[in-house]
This record gives sequence, C-alpha cells and structure tokens, in this order.
Amino acid sequence: MDKIERNDAPSRLAPRAATGLRRWWPLPAIALLGLLSAATWRLTQSDPSAPAALAKGGRGPDAANRPVPVAAQPATIQPAFDVTLSALGTVIARNTVAVHARVDGELVKVAFREGQLVRAGELLAQIDPRPFQVVLDNAQGTLDRDKAQLANALVDLERYRGLIADDSIPKQQYDNQVALVQQDKALVMADQAQVDSAKLQLSFTQVTAPVSGRAGLRQVDAGNMVHPSDTSGLVVITEVQPINVVFPIPQDRLPLVRRRLTSGAGMQVDAYDSDGKTLLGTGILLTTDNQIDTTTGTVKLKAEFPNRDAALFPNQFVNARLHLDRIDHALTIPSAAVQRGAPGLYAYVVKQDNTVQIRPLKLGPTEGDRVQVIDGLAANERVVVDGLDKLREGATVELIDAAGGTAGADGVRKVTRADSKESRSNAPGAP
Repeated sequence: MDKIERNDAPSRLAPRAATGLRRWWPLPAIALLGLLSAATWRLTQSDPSAPAALAKGGRGPDAANRPVPVAAQPATIQPAFDVTLSALGTVIARNTVAVHARVDGELVKVAFREGQLVRAGELLAQIDPRPFQVVLDNAQGTLDRDKAQLANALVDLERYRGLIADDSIPKQQYDNQVALVQQDKALVMADQAQVDSAKLQLSFTQVTAPVSGRAGLRQVDAGNMVHPSDTSGLVVITEVQPINVVFPIPQDRLPLVRRRLTSGAGMQVDAYDSDGKTLLGTGILLTTDNQIDTTTGTVKLKAEFPNRDAALFPNQFVNARLHLDRIDHALTIPSAAVQRGAPGLYAYVVKQDNTVQIRPLKLGPTEGDRVQVIDGLAANERVVVDGLDKLREGATVELIDAAGGTAGADGVRKVTRADSKESRSNAPGAP
C-alpha cells in the first residue's frame, strides 16, 4: 500500500509545477519588451553632431543647396578660324605603268634596281638585238638594190625623152619606160618602209622607262625569253612625285567646293597619318568627280601633293583634311559646352554670382573641339564644359580646375575636383 502511494507522489507534484510556470511566464516577456523599447528609443534619438555634418556637406535635406563642382572655359575670339572637312582618303600614283616587252627575244640585261627612281627614257632592260639587226641589214640591202634600179630607169627615161622628140623611137616604148620608173619608185618606197620597220623593231630591244617614277619589283630575270603577251611584264613603274590623294565628301558640301574651284581659289588639302596626328604632306585640290555615288551620297575629290620627301605611298590610307573656309575674328567655345534640349542648342553660362544660366545659342561650323558661336554669347563669358549632368537653371556652382586649386583672375576661388571630393569625404558624419 505504501508503495502505491509513493508512486502516486510525482503525479500529484506535476500539476503544481505547471501551475507555477503559468503564473510567472509574463515576467520574461515584459523584460524583453522593455529592452526592445529602450533600443528603439535610443535609435530614434537624433545625433547632436548630425546637423553639423549635414551643414558641412553630408547627406541631408540641405545637400541640394550645396554648390555643384563644374569646370568652365571662357568664350574666346580666334583671329583666324579655319573650317575644314576631314575624310578617309587613298593615295594614288599619278601614273602607274606596267612595262612590257614589245618584241620577242631573250632578255640579256636588266639595267635597273628594284625600288630605284627612274626617269622617262632611261634604259630598263636589253633584249638580244642580233636577230633584228639581221632583218634590218636585209631590208637595207633590198632598198639599195631597188634604188640602183630606179636610178638606171631614170637615165633610160631621159634618153627616151630625147629620142621621142626626134621621133626616133615608138611612143609606146617611151610610155613603158615611164611606167617602169614609177614601179621602181614604188619599190624604193616599200623598201624604205621595211627598213624603218626593222629599225623600229631593233629599237624595241632596248626597253626604256615610259614615265618617271619608282620601279617596283623585277618580274623576270635575265636569260628568260620575253614576249609582248606576257601578263606580268618586266616591272611596274609608279609616278610618285607628284602624287594624288582621292577622298570623298558629303554631297551637301559640293556646292561650296565647286564655287571655290570655279573662282580659281586654291583649296589646301592636308594629309595626315592613320592616327590623324602626323602631317604627311600639304597639297592643292585639283578637281571633283563628275557624278555622285548614289550608294553613299558622296562625291570623290582629287588633290595633288608634291611629295618631295616621299612620305606618301601609293595605295596608302590617309586622313585628308580639306580647308573649306577661313573665318576672321570668330567667337568660339569648346564643343563639350554645347547641349541640345527643349530650348534647342544651348550652353550653361556662369554668371558673376557663381550661378548658371541657360543661354540659347546660334552656332556656326565646328573645327576640332571648338565651334563658332554666331549669336547668344559674348567674348570672355564662361561656359560650363564639365559637370553638366547635375546643373539646372539658377544652380550655384563651384569652379574646379584640374591643373590646380588656384584662384582665377576674376577672384573666384577654384579648387581641384580631387580636393572637393576629399573635403566632402573628411566631413564629420560623412559615409
């Protein structure tokens, strides 16, 4: 019996423990809630140093009122503003000649060096002349024989003329002699043509340069048989002094070019290398093509260059720069300052109080990184060229100078962009 009562004791204690837990569980919950409330209150309290940090450039409601760092350059007057047009051009030899043999024969001598500058009429190669000399000698012998026969026929004709006057010979005999003289004269003329032909063929054995220029690589060596029908020829000569450059321009620029050419004004053309930095030569525009390319809407122009230093080479690609016009005392600004928007073309002008104003512009031609301003600006007015993405009408700006933090001539303090960023990063409360 006691054993049964001892076994029932734990069962009577379990309900009492459960009742105790249910009685004290709100205490930990209340303590946790108190801690959360204290943390929330702490986080929501303002930091006494935050206003100072915001005032010195930190993030906050006043950040929009801070000056915007920009770079500005003044509008300047250029004494001579050259208006040019650039295009990709190709250097073309003034004359390109493939030298061929004009008679069949053995090539016995090559008289030029590869890459040599040759003059017109200079000997390039020699073909064996002996067969042609034999033909010439034969033609010359035939000519001498027929000349002797003609001389004898003329003597007989004079004799017959005296006899016919005395009526000593029949007139038919006299007429036959006259016809014989005419035949001999015709033979002599034919023989002379044969001699001239043989001399001409003999002269063709000496291959000479038809034009002055630079000789290319030799296409055949001495000892080979050459023929006029050979496709490769002996050598190719290109005339490179002077030399030409062909380049296209848009068709809307053609009227201006035609007016300048018609007036007789020489239009300068500069040829630069592929990088557009090294000047290879300066020439004069010769002419325009007689039709516009409908596939590209361009027309080809040809310019001539002296090329005395041989800087231009046939089939070389160059950057051609055509001087279209020259504007005296042109007001110009950097092209980077020009913006396009609802007002049309405009620029941000920095006023004396370091605020910006949107100024509509009327622009002229562009040359390089500068553009002419026809209306809308005055000389020495400053236009913003960098930092444009954060500007608006009336915004306050801070001028920066990438070269250093010096003050400008107008007394406006200029700081570097790096210094401006560093000052903001070192401000209290800055992220």
